[in-house]
Amino acid sequence: MSARAAVDVQKFIDEKPFSLYQWLILGLCFLIIAIDGFDTAIIGFLAPALSQEWGVEKAALVPVLSAALVGLAIGALLAGPLADRIGRKKVLLASVLLFGFWTLMSAFAGSIQILTFLRFLTGLGLGAAMPNAVTLMSEYAPQRRRSMIVNTMFCGFTLGSALGGFVAAWMIPRYGWHSMFVVGGCLPLLLALLLLQLPESPRFMVVRRWPDSKIAAVLNRIAPGSITTEDSFTVPELVALAGKTVLAVIFSARYRFGTVMLWLTYFMGLLIFYLLTSWMPTLIKNAGFSLAQASTITALFPLGGVIGTLAVGWLMDRMSAHKAIAITYVLTGIFVYAIGHGTGDAVLLGVLMFVAGLCMNGAQSSMPALAAGFYPTQGRATGVAWMLGIGRLGGILGAAIGGQLLQFGWGLSAIFSLLALPAFVAAAALLFKHLHLRAHGQLSMSG
Repeated sequence: MSARAAVDVQKFIDEKPFSLYQWLILGLCFLIIAIDGFDTAIIGFLAPALSQEWGVEKAALVPVLSAALVGLAIGALLAGPLADRIGRKKVLLASVLLFGFWTLMSAFAGSIQILTFLRFLTGLGLGAAMPNAVTLMSEYAPQRRRSMIVNTMFCGFTLGSALGGFVAAWMIPRYGWHSMFVVGGCLPLLLALLLLQLPESPRFMVVRRWPDSKIAAVLNRIAPGSITTEDSFTVPELVALAGKTVLAVIFSARYRFGTVMLWLTYFMGLLIFYLLTSWMPTLIKNAGFSLAQASTITALFPLGGVIGTLAVGWLMDRMSAHKAIAITYVLTGIFVYAIGHGTGDAVLLGVLMFVAGLCMNGAQSSMPALAAGFYPTQGRATGVAWMLGIGRLGGILGAAIGGQLLQFGWGLSAIFSLLALPAFVAAAALLFKHLHLRAHGQLSMSG
């Protein structure tokens, strides 16, 4: 009796053309991230209406605005290990149902305290959805195009956030702030029905020793007729990391330094992003520009996000991924610093803001793809999720210290000059990770 052929699942995906079935998975993951972006940004568009209807100062809405960020961090930290234990699909489906249900319930909130609690619960689902969508998509993508594919999916977040602004501008004057929560809740609940068709990751199925018949069925959807009933399946890292828990994997000697550097990079990036997005209109207005100019210039920051994300993803598939993102962080630091010294002219400030946003969003949105390529299957969801979760702490810190710096009397020039430093720290952390991997002969595992 002949021995069964052992099919390397990742090699199989790498060698086959990107199929219609994989395009379907990409489309579903894109929709998850887009609705995630819509529901994450929704509260910012509702703040003025909430303040007016409830008769409170905008400062009183700070807990409502920050509750989802706290939930996002906790949700990511909890969801990663769970997904590496029970599967990407199950956690992804549960997270979409969770943030959809609590967003819908938010439409019926009658006080700041209740809405704050509901936004925290929403954040748990939002925080769990993103890393698992990234993980699942990365495990269905061929390595030669993985960064571009994952970054394309990640563009959904920017587009979803922007869509929230357009929808809010039309719906709130006509139907009130409640309507936004109804839309933001119903969309993911409807999407959950489509996600029932989403397959589990074949790499995960191999690691968790699912029946060969189920793995073969998925791979035959990618390339019909390629797999027979006699085939068995493997993934390269099974032998090296067999028996380790998911946390033991990402903190093992092989991955520990890279894990810390990824955390540091993402933390610094979100510190910059949330400080700018939270306080940029105030800073620009305080620099002597009109409110209309401040709003227009601020809107230019995320405008180039899609371009930057796709450009960096394209570069990551053609050169060292670490160097591609590190260069983009360096450019972010240079242009952020230039913003602080180009405050005399609105057009110049707008151009600098657009380019800085293009670089910032491109670098930050590419980090999940880098993390997904770094970790093995056993700990991939945990590695990506914990990077996102720890990074959220940088976002919370950035939003907080921006207000403190304003109270200390710092202006646009001083704050933007200071913000160049975290960008350079992020770039340095990635270069240190790259050098560490090269010194230990491990560059191939992170693409």
